[in-house]
Amino acid sequence: MSPITHLLAGWTAANAANLNRRERMFVTLAGVLPDADGLGVIADLLIRNPANPFEYYQKYHHAFGHNIFFALLLAALAALFSSRKSLTALLVLVSVHLHFAGDIIGARGLGDDFWPVPYLWHFADLNLYWSRQWPLNGWQNFVITGALMGLMFFLAWKRGHSLIEIASKKADDGFVAALRQRFGEPA
Repeated sequence: MSPITHLLAGWTAANAANLNRRERMFVTLAGVLPDADGLGVIADLLIRNPANPFEYYQKYHHAFGHNIFFALLLAALAALFSSRKSLTALLVLVSVHLHFAGDIIGARGLGDDFWPVPYLWHFADLNLYWSRQWPLNGWQNFVITGALMGLMFFLAWKRGHSLIEIASKKADDGFVAALRQRFGEPA
């Protein structure tokens, strides 16, 4: 799935409980951080190997960040810097696993280019994938992204904070104020 979809899914998981801004940020970012292992594409662009133009991306994407050990590391780090340690760590694990699930069901490349999730990477050969995985640009991913955006708008109006708070509290306050001006104050 798209990093934007993963971010929205992570933000939705962060709003499953009454977390503070920092804790919501940890849970939200956990939804997209597994894709940091796709940064091998930068090396590919710098090296420009015509024989294998996406060598590092193909080799490392869905490796370092797409496994239980990375999920546990993120949960431990979030707990370390959170007030509600257990709840935040649990929601970080939920957020990361939503990312994995999204990739299992909707991250196929062209043709039969499946992207499995190496859940026990480096210790066991357990690659999770679905044989009916839909394409990354499939309509299903657009529907899910649209639904998550709609939910984000609703929750922002209702709870008084949105995904924008990760970048700027002031911009987030303005966004929520605009929503409430347009749709009224929540009951």
